[in-house]
Amino acid sequence: MKNTITRCLVGALIASFVGVVGAQELGPGARPIGADWSRSPVMAANGMAATAQPLASTIAVDVLQAGGSAVDAAIAANAALGLMEPTGNGIGGDLFAIVWDPQTSQLHGYNGSGRSPAGRSLETLRAAIASMKAEGAIPMDYVGIPSHGSLSVTVPGAVDGWFALHERWGSLPMAEVLSAPIQYAREGFPVSPVIAASFESNRKRFQAVSGMIDEFDNAEKTYFPGNTAPQAGELFRNPDLGNTLAAIAQGGRSAFYEGDIAQAMSAYFKSIGADLTLSDLSAHEGEWVEPRGVNYHGYTLYELPPNGQGFAALMMLNILKQTDVRQFERGSPELFHYMVEAKRLAFEAMAGTFADPDFADIPLDALLSDGFAKRQFARIRKDAVIEPKFLAVPLEGEGDTTYLTVVDKSGLMVSLIQSNYRGMGSGLVPKGLGFMLQDRGELFSLEDGHPNVYAPGKRPFHTIIPAFLLKDDEPFMSFGLMGGGMQPQGHVQILVNIADFGMNLQEAGDAARFLHDGGSSPDEGIASDYGTLFVEPGVPLSTVEALRARGHVVQVNDQAGMFGGYQAISRDPKTGVLTGATEMRKDGTVVGY
Repeated sequence: MKNTITRCLVGALIASFVGVVGAQELGPGARPIGADWSRSPVMAANGMAATAQPLASTIAVDVLQAGGSAVDAAIAANAALGLMEPTGNGIGGDLFAIVWDPQTSQLHGYNGSGRSPAGRSLETLRAAIASMKAEGAIPMDYVGIPSHGSLSVTVPGAVDGWFALHERWGSLPMAEVLSAPIQYAREGFPVSPVIAASFESNRKRFQAVSGMIDEFDNAEKTYFPGNTAPQAGELFRNPDLGNTLAAIAQGGRSAFYEGDIAQAMSAYFKSIGADLTLSDLSAHEGEWVEPRGVNYHGYTLYELPPNGQGFAALMMLNILKQTDVRQFERGSPELFHYMVEAKRLAFEAMAGTFADPDFADIPLDALLSDGFAKRQFARIRKDAVIEPKFLAVPLEGEGDTTYLTVVDKSGLMVSLIQSNYRGMGSGLVPKGLGFMLQDRGELFSLEDGHPNVYAPGKRPFHTIIPAFLLKDDEPFMSFGLMGGGMQPQGHVQILVNIADFGMNLQEAGDAARFLHDGGSSPDEGIASDYGTLFVEPGVPLSTVEALRARGHVVQVNDQAGMFGGYQAISRDPKTGVLTGATEMRKDGTVVGY
């Protein structure tokens, strides 16, 4: 079956080249082993990093070779990505992580999400939105919290996350960990192609929503001088960010949340009339949480609990387990149908329950129970989609996040994800600091009584989720797949590719994906029909037509950004050999030694 699946996907991908760009276009070349459409995974014995930017992966391995731990290397890579890939992350955003500790043989989870302003009520927020509508800053029919500007800003949690992780597993002083990112910020680096394209799309987006943004001069000076985006190959410098990272390296966590950086942010908030305050920053504290797992065909997928969406992936797996998808071809309409319907059902359950657990009683045990999965699976019809009762909500698009993973010689494995949410973030850059504040607060609901309704000092529903796989109860793979609502359904597709169809790590990521958008979510939405099932051109046309016949609203889309960005590292428990994979749809690479 696996050879048949490989031929199916190879043929589909070759057909996609022909169908999209014409009969004279070349398809992929041949390979001596493995799928023609996929590179080899990277293998090494001592340490490895997989990130979305090659220089960041190199920085991480340099830290490992200097005696740093996987956590040291992950922090260094994350700091570098905030400079080199500010289109997806930065220290103005939040951070989540799962860490396998070989000393204790345990998984540890960290929730580094920030809270809303303690001094702003729901009524005040609604009044501010109404005022923006009256002034023409946003359309009168705009639904929800503005996607940009100060109303969507929550406290940045990433720096606190760095120091929480470093306190447990750091080996090198933070000044050494951050030295390379500081140097690159001051001296410059060449912008890579996918990130350059994202810079331009963000520039256009900021122009389109300019009415929402309190001020944009600082962002333009930092990222878009002369209203132009950095080009591929251009040397880009951000000395303000270099100085900010240097202050963090010397002053520690307190520099960002209480000291000079915090004071500068507070002054900026006051200057633009934002509701966040110095006390909001100083009160921030991340949280250690317990990952939970679901067993699937010998593997156990672990995710973090809400306020993130990781448990939606676990619910999807529980639903899929009610049948054996190995009876189908990987590119078949039957398998796509079951996976998409499982996604829709999982997101429906998530929409009514997931929120900040400090403000909501979430029935997690019931949602992850076998009984609930059986009842959900019973709703799936073999030949037709479930009648929609969903909220259509556009979640963070185009993979506007960064995911990275690092593993060191000791077997310490770090799965880390970090983001400013939509695009580069809110459009607000505090003067002289060199980073943009996140717009994560857009994901609060404004619906009275909803678990995720806005409240002061509350964490919003979160899209970014790291993942971790155990195999036969041994640590197997640290991985993630960035990109809004793509993430839970992407995690499941990767696992199905590996567990059910024998793909290696790189093939599992390179294979064509689907993204169902318009399904339920815990943030604001309007009543809608089915939504849209986006599939990459590598999905067979016969499968596309068969899905449409079942009622799926399918669009074939060759814009790779919406299908997320994958990184993964596995570790052989007997030999310690590391195998890494990276996302072909991004700029990144795997580096090992």
